[in-house]
Amino acid sequence: MRAVAAALQALGLEGCSIAVACSGGVDSITLAHALHQLADRARLRISIVHVNHSLRGAESDADEAFVRDFAASLALPFAAARVDPRALVQGAATSRSRPTVQEAARRLRADALRRLAVGLGADPIATAHTADDQAETVLLRLLRGSGPEGLGGIPERSLDGKVVRPLLRVSRADLLDYARAHGFAWREDPSNANPHYARARLRADWVPGLARHFNPKLLRAIGDLAEAQRRESEWVGAFVELEASRRFAWNEAGQLCIDAKGWEPDATPDALARRLARLALHRLGAGRDVTRAHIDRIVRFWRTAKPGRSIELPGGLELACDAQGFRFGRHLPSRRGC
Repeated sequence: MRAVAAALQALGLEGCSIAVACSGGVDSITLAHALHQLADRARLRISIVHVNHSLRGAESDADEAFVRDFAASLALPFAAARVDPRALVQGAATSRSRPTVQEAARRLRADALRRLAVGLGADPIATAHTADDQAETVLLRLLRGSGPEGLGGIPERSLDGKVVRPLLRVSRADLLDYARAHGFAWREDPSNANPHYARARLRADWVPGLARHFNPKLLRAIGDLAEAQRRESEWVGAFVELEASRRFAWNEAGQLCIDAKGWEPDATPDALARRLARLALHRLGAGRDVTRAHIDRIVRFWRTAKPGRSIELPGGLELACDAQGFRFGRHLPSRRGC
């Protein structure tokens, strides 16, 4: 409870109307209860929102009913939405654009939670990501070859400020202790322990093993690393944004126009060039599909390309060079300048 109260203060949430995203699992049930207990002291207005992913049939419906009853037991407003991740996967035009079921579920859940929160007059949404989730995320990104930004892990607040995560410094073990001490019931999603998923394997074997054999305070160590990296990335990001404002502009066709001058290594170091490449991709909506190889291709193109050359990139993007500079966007049928 003290950790949640400290997080509320650090995030500036006193006096807010907060929608708690509640799956029915122990993490979100405990977060909702803790915020409800702190509501008077912190002048909070708490509501509960739930997204039914329809992936487990009757079990998914039972999760929704459980969360509805839990909200009623606390006399809290409740709203739910049903989404269909499989339909989103099947509706993708190409295999390249087709998300996995888990990716589709995350995308649909995020959109649904925001709609539900608006309907309840709540802002922000609180999610129950824990210190364990943070450690798993950082380790997965490290094992998959993430750059420095990826090691920042899960932020305490989303970029638009609409999602907050008050439990990032609280371990799952501490939440279980709290839940058992208060006699809570909760729902278990079997997919969380399914070894088919990399996160489940990491959760079951790697994280406990690293904590046991190398550092019993592993969660705190990784949490400190993630926080330090996020702060550094935020500081560096301000300079990258300033540089982008000097080099990037949009044209009437929705293409990103990029100055062709000054990309030599002595004028634009690799670290800055790579960050600008990643920023350009994010602005064009393709950040999630990008690897380091794609970033290196873009930087190499900026430094060496001649007019008339182009390269293809994830998400149907094309980067082209013409007499006026570089144009970056989807489907560049004409050679219209910027």
